[in-house]
Amino acid sequence: MGVHEMIQYIRQMSGKIGSSIYAGVQGQTNPQHISFLRQLQNELKAANGLESPLDELEVVVFDLETTGFFPDKGDYVISIGAVKMVGDKPIADDTFYSLLKSEKPLDERISSLTNIGDEDLRSAPDASDVLIQFLNFIKSSILVAHHAKHEQSFMQKMTWDLMRSRFEHRIIDTSFLIRLEHPQASSLTLDQACLQCDIEIKDRHHALGDAKMTAQLWGYYINKAKHMGFRNLGEIYEYLAKLR
Repeated sequence: MGVHEMIQYIRQMSGKIGSSIYAGVQGQTNPQHISFLRQLQNELKAANGLESPLDELEVVVFDLETTGFFPDKGDYVISIGAVKMVGDKPIADDTFYSLLKSEKPLDERISSLTNIGDEDLRSAPDASDVLIQFLNFIKSSILVAHHAKHEQSFMQKMTWDLMRSRFEHRIIDTSFLIRLEHPQASSLTLDQACLQCDIEIKDRHHALGDAKMTAQLWGYYINKAKHMGFRNLGEIYEYLAKLR
């Protein structure tokens, strides 16, 4: 489907599916995509990770840059960045980054904040292709994000609109581990959390830059958790549940 045809189809479907930039994109009917998603869902059902030793725990730390905070009101993803980790260490050069195609003009504030322009998005890969590439990158891994509800809501919306499939990955908020040392840390911004841990703030509001900082934050607190005697995420969950 060409760009112009896709735009026309999205306009026709917008009243039926909702005000989503992704509605009706071809990826949802691609047989290879459907087969891949079914296989991934089976792997997710088998995956757990809660009992994995913290030294061996494999996660993917990711970040989304979006046009706003409300996917159900028309905000959408403009870039995805991710870093693979084992234990408290990122895997060198095992990263993911992509812009997502959009023909809609960006708000000047978003463009200024992210340093992403309209032309960058017009020439970016189709959102459905980027989503499949990202899912192939993360496979059945546990995901980690800072203020993860933001990422979760956009991934759920985008996966449903593009693939007519649920996004079923476990996403852990960094505040989950930060609470071990700072019980009120859920309100900390990424900048504030990084400053507390002496992590350099670099490439802020770039999806991969933010993912790399979040990965350092996760690694810092995984190391803290090990020193506190925790062996796996399951033990941390049990401990934090008692604090409520």
